[in-house]
Amino acid sequence: MLVSLIAALTIVPAALVATPAVALAPPGGGTLTAKVFATREGLVGWKTANGHKITKRDWFAALPSWRGLSDRGEGDKSVRVCHDGNDRCVFLPVWDVGPWNTKDDYWADDRHMWEKLPRGKPQAQAAYQDDHNDGEDEFGREVLNPAGIDIADGAFWDGLDLDDNDWVHVTFLWTGEGDRGVVDTDGGEWLRVRSAPKTKAALRGGAGEYAQVPIRCQVKGDKVKGTVRTTDLWNRVGDGIYVSHAYVRLLDGAKPRKC
Repeated sequence: MLVSLIAALTIVPAALVATPAVALAPPGGGTLTAKVFATREGLVGWKTANGHKITKRDWFAALPSWRGLSDRGEGDKSVRVCHDGNDRCVFLPVWDVGPWNTKDDYWADDRHMWEKLPRGKPQAQAAYQDDHNDGEDEFGREVLNPAGIDIADGAFWDGLDLDDNDWVHVTFLWTGEGDRGVVDTDGGEWLRVRSAPKTKAALRGGAGEYAQVPIRCQVKGDKVKGTVRTTDLWNRVGDGIYVSHAYVRLLDGAKPRKC
């Protein structure tokens, strides 16, 4: 069920109309980072497009194309979402389809639909800002906000520390290369992202279970007993941000280097 299509029906202030889509050099882990408008999904108790039942303070994302969907319990399609205002980042598996559209793989070089729009600009944003498709989505509905990603409650509130819908930078991790790991908390809470390889370092976000994270390199820090192993190794997953390797399973072929 495309539950995130409902979650998109949130009106944003007119001042946001002028904010452009921006394709940027990625901070690591993917070939594309785009500045898009993020909305909170909510809908606790509903099922996502891959059959996952949404729980309170859940951790996943939705993108407006079936081509960006991971199977339930998988994270081959994962995103990194960062907010400039508070320097927070989250890593999320894509488990739902939406907001607004279902064929808008705006991160692709060869888009499934709306191929004349620039890479990195969601059709909903073009409809809202530029009256693309007469201001309507693929279903003929009036687009009421420029949303290009939906974020589940836990990642939205606890990870990104957001109170309201806002612009974020999204990196589409499957579009890049390099070492990867999969977050495995054995059904537990989300994995904390820290500013240093220490358990009491400043919180800089989080990673949901099954999310894939890029591993730039590894460094020694506080020893942690996790669900995968007990280790003092920490993975650097972005500029100045780390997760304990105690909760990360390496994907086949990954051989992280030392920082």
